Amino acid sequence: MDSADQADLQRQLKEMVIEECGLTIAPAAIDDDCDLFAPDSGLVLDSIDALQISMGLQRRFGLRITDPKEFRRRASTIRQMAQSVFESRADQG
Repeated sequence: MDSADQADLQRQLKEMVIEECGLTIAPAAIDDDCDLFAPDSGLVLDSIDALQISMGLQRRFGLRITDPKEFRRRASTIRQMAQSVFESRADQG
């Protein structure tokens, strides 16, 4: 994935997180490497938000992550989510 594709996918993921979690911030306010669920992220996301994000990933990108530990490993940051989506697309051929 080239840098333009990466940036576009990360923007789409930020928009999805904002929409799924009902946030009222601009996509640029979310850092690509910020742990979305950390208290210092400023996003105040919880387990319900994680479920919403997981469902959004499945609906919009075909990425299904049902195990909570796997979700934390693959979707705690925007950059991790983008990589997971990219890998999922590559696996699907």
